[in-house]
Amino acid sequence: MSDLIRITLVRSPIGYSEKQRKILRALGLRKLNSSVVKKNVPEIQGMVSKVSHLVEVAPVNQQEGEV
Repeated sequence: MSDLIRITLVRSPIGYSEKQRKILRALGLRKLNSSVVKKNVPEIQGMVSKVSHLVEVAPVNQQEGEV
C-alpha cells in the first residue's frame, strides 16, 4: 500500500453541511478540481470517508510526487 494519497475535490460542497465544508478546508481543498497529497494515515482516511461523495482518492507513486 502506498504511503501517499492524492485527494481531489470533484463535487461542490454547496448544499452540504458546515461540518463537511470544514473537513474539506482542513484537508486543504478550496476549489473544485484542486488536489492535495497527504500521508495515508488513519486520521486522513477518517476525514476522507466523511466526504467520500465529494472527493476522489488515488495512490501516489514515489516518483510522481512529494509532500
